[in-house]
Amino acid sequence: MHYMLLLHYAEPEGGTLDQEAIDQAQQEFSAYADVLHRAGVLVAGEVLQPSAITTTLTTVDGTLTVQDGPFADTKEQLGGIFVLDVPDLDAALHWAEQVPALRWGAVEIRPGATFITDGAWVPNT
Repeated sequence: MHYMLLLHYAEPEGGTLDQEAIDQAQQEFSAYADVLHRAGVLVAGEVLQPSAITTTLTTVDGTLTVQDGPFADTKEQLGGIFVLDVPDLDAALHWAEQVPALRWGAVEIRPGATFITDGAWVPNT
């Protein structure tokens, strides 16, 4: 079953992190991804560009609105994801508690789903 680990944390403002802190975080995430890969559970992982360069689509009363920049007015943003193929939530929790970003933000665990032709959402197995 696929589980997504959604990494939510405050985005650093320009210049607030020194290069040493950036390098350390990159090393920690590389090591974490390597552990997931060696365990055979890593499907994909992505670091997202800053929310300031996002584009969000919404509709209100049938009218499409395109908004640049961060849509959510929150301190934390979705900063990256890992997609894991594990048997159950307990296994996903095991891997989620090891995400380096947990020290400075939250990790949301969300199971994947597959849309099937009769219109029902069912867990991805």
